[in-house]
Amino acid sequence: MYKRKTLFLTAFGLFSLFFGAGNLLIPPLLGYNAGEQWFWVTIGFIITAVAIPIIGIMAHAKLQGTMYDFGKKVSPWFSSIYCIIIYAISVAIPSPRTASATHEIAIYPAFGTDPFWTSLVYFALVLVFVLNRSKILNIIGKFLTPLIVIMLLLVIGIGLYNSSLANPATFDTPIVSGILEGYQTFDAIGAVVVGAFIIVSLKFKTIDIEAYEAKKSLIRKAGLIAGLGLFVIYSGLISVGAYYGTEISVDTTLDNDMQRANLLRSISVSALGTFGNTVLSILISLACFTTAVGIVAGTSDYFRSLFSSSNKVYIITAIIACIAGVGVGQLDFYSIIVIAYPVLLFIYPITIVLIILNVLPQRSATPLVFKAVVIVTFIFSIPDVIGVIEPLKHLKDNFMFIPLAKHSLGWILPALLVFVLINIFQKSKPHSSS
Repeated sequence: MYKRKTLFLTAFGLFSLFFGAGNLLIPPLLGYNAGEQWFWVTIGFIITAVAIPIIGIMAHAKLQGTMYDFGKKVSPWFSSIYCIIIYAISVAIPSPRTASATHEIAIYPAFGTDPFWTSLVYFALVLVFVLNRSKILNIIGKFLTPLIVIMLLLVIGIGLYNSSLANPATFDTPIVSGILEGYQTFDAIGAVVVGAFIIVSLKFKTIDIEAYEAKKSLIRKAGLIAGLGLFVIYSGLISVGAYYGTEISVDTTLDNDMQRANLLRSISVSALGTFGNTVLSILISLACFTTAVGIVAGTSDYFRSLFSSSNKVYIITAIIACIAGVGVGQLDFYSIIVIAYPVLLFIYPITIVLIILNVLPQRSATPLVFKAVVIVTFIFSIPDVIGVIEPLKHLKDNFMFIPLAKHSLGWILPALLVFVLINIFQKSKPHSSS
């Protein structure tokens, strides 16, 4: 059996790989805008930012393969295309976003440097960690994650202790608002990328956890511990935004991302004094860095698996991913979010259904079920993407007959209906043929 130390190192490493820029910046402003309805917004946010990602880790515990295994029941070519799209998105958007956030919040206010130099140094360090991946879980689990958690709990605890009444709510449907904001964390996508990274990293450990059931148990328990940590931190940050945010004036003329950054900085400074600026800078840098390491390592692992486990391919992929990070990292955080949103509306629903289907019993998630549910999810996600890219009223009106379409969740009920109908059909088929 694996040791308890390994369990907590894996859980802490998993938490830190999940917890990036968006995870830190989004919840406080979400709570600020939710006001007295912060609890319902938290429920929605937890669904897409905690529950779905941790279910994804459970799926990895069951499959114990690569991300390719997530979609292979649909078809081999679909799974290959899906993997390439996910890894391309990960390298092109969330990974550079971590460098951009680090520059805007931690580096530029202190040093006034150009974003190019921040990105260059940042991804040089990422590359060093990725090329020494056998030590990553230990370093992240032993040192970086505890430091992140301690700092976050300080800000949350002091903020709530000095809190007052919450603002009036500004959301019409707080749970839906929480669900859609959870998309921006990239955590469902992170689950399939980082989960594969964790599986491969465990193979570098010297302890004996080669047995399928032992490794499955380790990954599941680590996922639950990481999920509990994410739940506590997210709930705390949202509630701090809802209550302590009333003490802070937020400039609503700024874009959402600058509002998020300014609110979090103001909360940190108010809670911890001038030392709060330093705490926030370190917090942002650590949270972003560990996420970037997980993304680049996970991407490199996948492409290495395509070429007979070639270490040369691993190194080349890591270098290309880091160069791409330096390039895209020149964009500001807001521009990256604008690019990401329609992409998320397209790929997130497919990722969610693949995660859920992979944790279900095989008798309920047959290849036919996989094919039908993924196709329907894809089709009913198209209106959401069109609505963002070409937000014309007559186009939106054409799709309003779809349940939940006005909330950009029109894919949910059709996917669920097809899942139920295909299962009923498959269970009745043997009886009808007898």
